[in-house]
Amino acid sequence: MKIPIKRFDKTLPLPEYKTLGAAGFDLAAREPQIIAPRTIAYVPLNVAIAPPEGYFVLLAARSSLHKKGLMSANGIGIIDRDYAGNDDEYIAVLYNYTENDVSIEAGDRLMQGVFVPHMQVEWEEVSDMGNISRGGFGTTGNK
Repeated sequence: MKIPIKRFDKTLPLPEYKTLGAAGFDLAAREPQIIAPRTIAYVPLNVAIAPPEGYFVLLAARSSLHKKGLMSANGIGIIDRDYAGNDDEYIAVLYNYTENDVSIEAGDRLMQGVFVPHMQVEWEEVSDMGNISRGGFGTTGNK
């Protein structure tokens, strides 16, 4: 399937799946940046992508991001299909949880994107769900 993608800096490579079995494609920083200790930074990822109808892009940290002393500040990102304009560059929101500056270089792979199918629904409000209540968090572990 061909997906429209715009690179903001064409000297950096297109995102790629690093193995045949990879679910996510790597996204890299567009520009160098120093992230101060205990602060949040917004790191441009060099692409705008137009997911196909019925899909969104899930933006998640690469599993090695913690080795830099960084974590995704908002957990994951959901990038809607209609966030695909010429200036709609994907951005990583990163938190430096260390006591030291963290240096990011252009081309550093930080995040990964995954195309995820979704649907929108209509609500049908009811007063009775027709199921028994399970009892809250952790209830399957209770005996």
